[in-house]
Amino acid sequence: MAGQNWWRGAVIYQIYPRSFLDTNGDGVGDLPGILARLDYIASLGVDAIWISPFFTSPMADFGYDIADFRGVDPLFGTLADFDRVLEKAHALGLKVMIDQVLSHCSVDHAWFQESRQGRDNPKSDWFVWADAKPDGTPPNNWLSIFGGVAWTWEPRRGQYYLHNFLSSQPQLNFHNPEVRAAQLDNLKFWLDRGVDGFRLDSINFPFHDAQLRDNPPKPAHLRTGRGFSADNPYAFQYHIHNNTQPENLGLLEDVRALLDRYPDAGALGEISSEDSLATTAEYCTPQRLHMGYSFELLTADCSPAYIRATVEALEAKMTGGWPCWAISNHDVQRALTRWGGGDDAAMARQLIALVCSLRGSVCLYQGEELGLPEAEVPFEALQDPYGKAFWPNFKGRDGCRTPMPWTAADDAGFSSAAPWLPVPATHRTLSVEAQERDPASVLHAARAFLRWRKAQPALVQGTIRFLDAPAQVLALVREHAGQRLLLAFNLSAQACDWTLPAPATLLDVPGLPTPAVEADVLRLPPRGVACAVLAD
Repeated sequence: MAGQNWWRGAVIYQIYPRSFLDTNGDGVGDLPGILARLDYIASLGVDAIWISPFFTSPMADFGYDIADFRGVDPLFGTLADFDRVLEKAHALGLKVMIDQVLSHCSVDHAWFQESRQGRDNPKSDWFVWADAKPDGTPPNNWLSIFGGVAWTWEPRRGQYYLHNFLSSQPQLNFHNPEVRAAQLDNLKFWLDRGVDGFRLDSINFPFHDAQLRDNPPKPAHLRTGRGFSADNPYAFQYHIHNNTQPENLGLLEDVRALLDRYPDAGALGEISSEDSLATTAEYCTPQRLHMGYSFELLTADCSPAYIRATVEALEAKMTGGWPCWAISNHDVQRALTRWGGGDDAAMARQLIALVCSLRGSVCLYQGEELGLPEAEVPFEALQDPYGKAFWPNFKGRDGCRTPMPWTAADDAGFSSAAPWLPVPATHRTLSVEAQERDPASVLHAARAFLRWRKAQPALVQGTIRFLDAPAQVLALVREHAGQRLLLAFNLSAQACDWTLPAPATLLDVPGLPTPAVEADVLRLPPRGVACAVLAD
């Protein structure tokens, strides 16, 4: 994906540094570990890497609570280590995106340490402070995604401060232009070092309603969300005042103006709002973000009807932007388990082909290329504060964050010490080492498909439209520059037949078994995939 707009149609490989590879024997992955495995990543045929936070942090939320936006936490290495990763990635033809968390920081950040001291210091208005109500209760009814009230009392100031996540993640006040300028300057620091773009965490959260109005209640039958469950009090409200404010659009335009000063830099926004698809369309324009993704395919519903409706809804709303799709990441149960596949290798191959066949760019999470299922992490080994708060109904995010299995050894080739999370035996049998030796493995299939996809203009850049098909089949057409591809995915565990809507020539797609066609009837095996060239 070299050249202008490299991000358009790119496959971006997400690295969760804590769990990728530990080189210094402390049980936690690090930047030298990423450096050591860049050749492996490049061999997959992906176009870019996205590295989750490696910044200075007390690790209350494992790096998403940042104490220094420009510093590398010693747990992960040094700034020189990052520069080496950047240099080698570029030498291998990989673009490098890094996480940026604009809306909040850590209570350990120097800005907050100063702000909390009183109401008359230079940083006093850099965070969202508010007086208590006359009865001492918080200023309004806003809630934290991680459970409980979104306000914490600070006795030094005699005020509450806002936190949309953990109480150790205070919300920055973007109504203060100095805050806005400081965070843009932090982005510039990394662009000047040579990064190719950013994944912007919770990008609809920077601004809040300056009047601090209460959020309205949400009826019980509508208490569904993305990234939180119906039994989380956060689901009991419509979140129309604590995020996704109109002023946020100006911030996005400032971010884009900064990025446009650098050769072909791109931004990918993570968006979770009351209507995430509408917000994604609004945020992704030639003047705002390059790409956006939501949690809409990070759900339990994997039916063809749901996937089609989700993609079509975004396509209808996003007229000038570019989507990005993900079915797994560091915040949700791995797709293979979430969508009922267990350790089904055929489904693992299919899911990679499916997400890489939708219009847009793609984020693949480390281990997806191995077909890793969700790991079972016992409560006593749990690290995620979100999981600890909602156990046992919600077991947290640790099951998708366990270390990458490089070998079948007890330590999975991840670390010479006890890893920060246990590696399940089921993952060790699916190790990179084992799959490299097996020509029929999910790894080889993923690698073959991703390399093939690069040469298909219709899949990288093309338009998309869906076709009516049997209920268990997702059928779509991608078209670009004279290439017209029909793709059909049997998302069930039972074989099915479908009469093709037009004459088509089946392609032999590397990494996927070729189904049969008899008298225009496509015979799809369980979890089968078909790709065909449609006749003119």
